[in-house]
Amino acid sequence: MNSAAHHAHAGHHGHQGGHGDHGSHGHAAASAVSHRLELATPRVTAGEKTDLRFSVIEDGEHGPRLLASSAEYEESHGKELHLIVASRDLSVYRHLHPVLGGDGIWSVPVELPKGGEYRVFADFRPHGGDPVTAVAVLLAEGAGEPVALPEPTGVALVDGYEVRLDGELVGGEGGALVFSVHKDGQPVTDLQPYLGAYGHLVALRAADLAYLHVHPGGEPGDGVTPAGPEVSFHAVAGGPGPYGLFLDFRHGDVVRTAAFTTR
Repeated sequence: MNSAAHHAHAGHHGHQGGHGDHGSHGHAAASAVSHRLELATPRVTAGEKTDLRFSVIEDGEHGPRLLASSAEYEESHGKELHLIVASRDLSVYRHLHPVLGGDGIWSVPVELPKGGEYRVFADFRPHGGDPVTAVAVLLAEGAGEPVALPEPTGVALVDGYEVRLDGELVGGEGGALVFSVHKDGQPVTDLQPYLGAYGHLVALRAADLAYLHVHPGGEPGDGVTPAGPEVSFHAVAGGPGPYGLFLDFRHGDVVRTAAFTTR
């Protein structure tokens, strides 16, 4: 699977979404607010770098409204908006940080290696509101056959690093996922902070790409959280089935992604 950059914040919580958009808040149904992601570039060509452009629309009691300025977003995990792009078979994963233009359109360059259907997740917090994950479908034109999800394994190799996973996603009150980072057979004890944390985790359910973003316990500089080799998370699964897990960590000034399959 592919490497990507990712985001995080300390804490013990996550938010989840499936095919639809969510992120409502308010005191009554009549004042409920929801958000949706509109792609200005719903199609790209596989293998070509393209500016992926999109907008965020807020649907409230007074009708749709474009969230057009930075003042309408609250910084979350070091950024105003995080964008996850994943292929339907979970073999391609990107974590991107778009830029908001003066016209209210977000944009970020992306190059997808194969054709097919991709899911796009915009992860943000509107000003004064709760965290939102808005979802859209992106089509990449070109050759590309789906591949089977790898069998569950407790070890991932990326760029000479070995990352070990202890724990599984569970429902109900959730459970612990502990990742341990090694290089050349030695534990890495000098992980670098990246957007406020030592590790960042996204889980996508294979059946429907339901989205779960999980935050690690502790944060750099809090006096109790070590800089590796272990990064711990508390996660609650949204339902049964295999999941793709994507752990981002920073070391040697490079952000890498370790990919796992878990049930």
